[in-house]
Amino acid sequence: MKQDYFIVVLAHSLHGRLQRIHIPQKFLYCVMGAVVALVLVVCGAAGSYVRMVAKVSNYNTLQKEAQALRTRYDNLQKKVRQTDEQMASLQLLADEVTTAYGVRKQLAGSPDLIAEAPLVPTLGESLAEYNYLRTTNIVSRRSNIFARLNVNVLPSSWPVMGRLGDGFGHRSDPFSGEGAMHTGVDIATAYGTPVKATGDGIIRHASWFAGYGRCVIVDHGNGYQTLYGHLSKIDVMEGQEIRQGESLGRVGSSGRSTGAHLHYEVRMHSTPVNPYRFLQRSAAIKPATQSEFPF
Repeated sequence: MKQDYFIVVLAHSLHGRLQRIHIPQKFLYCVMGAVVALVLVVCGAAGSYVRMVAKVSNYNTLQKEAQALRTRYDNLQKKVRQTDEQMASLQLLADEVTTAYGVRKQLAGSPDLIAEAPLVPTLGESLAEYNYLRTTNIVSRRSNIFARLNVNVLPSSWPVMGRLGDGFGHRSDPFSGEGAMHTGVDIATAYGTPVKATGDGIIRHASWFAGYGRCVIVDHGNGYQTLYGHLSKIDVMEGQEIRQGESLGRVGSSGRSTGAHLHYEVRMHSTPVNPYRFLQRSAAIKPATQSEFPF
């Protein structure tokens, strides 16, 4: 069977010799088809790569935006919690000042003027009266209180009964996994367990405190302070006297915490020291296993 073919004639420029090359028609069509297919494959791969790059770029952009929104949401949530804690603390302090010092609005004048005048002070007036009383009376009470608290001013008891977790010193941060300084001891116990003051003193701080969450700081005088962190509830207010063994809050998991426990610190002149130097050993305090104390 005769096969159709193309003839390619090659002529030498010097010798004038002619050379004929027979190329089958089917072979030429196959080569052209292969070239077209290769071009299509290359174009398809290039298009897929461009689409993939665009999707990755879009995903990274969306991820950054989502992270920024999460960060903004967390900051707003933190501000709301701090505002709520401050408002509750101000309300409690205002009630205490009103009860302790007998703050009342007394109006003088005719019955008509008394009837028209407000019997309840405004919020601004209450805060002004509170600030005045705090600066003139509460500050002066502190020195008198420390003069009376001369029995158990040194923190020397356990704030809660539970299992010891992380101790004082360097450890792996439970969130980042990196090395970090642990400025106190963690005691695992049931959520809502009463937390007791380890010594006599005055409440210096009783509200939200950064990563400690709901936190109480007790000033024992002579440079000694104790800190109780991650509380679920605070039962005291700033400026209040407290005795050793009295409840100041409840165990919780607020702030940077992964489970219900108490973070307890002892500070000397605002510098954290090892609490083991001040705590009395108790049979109820036992080392915790990793499964019992996950944080």
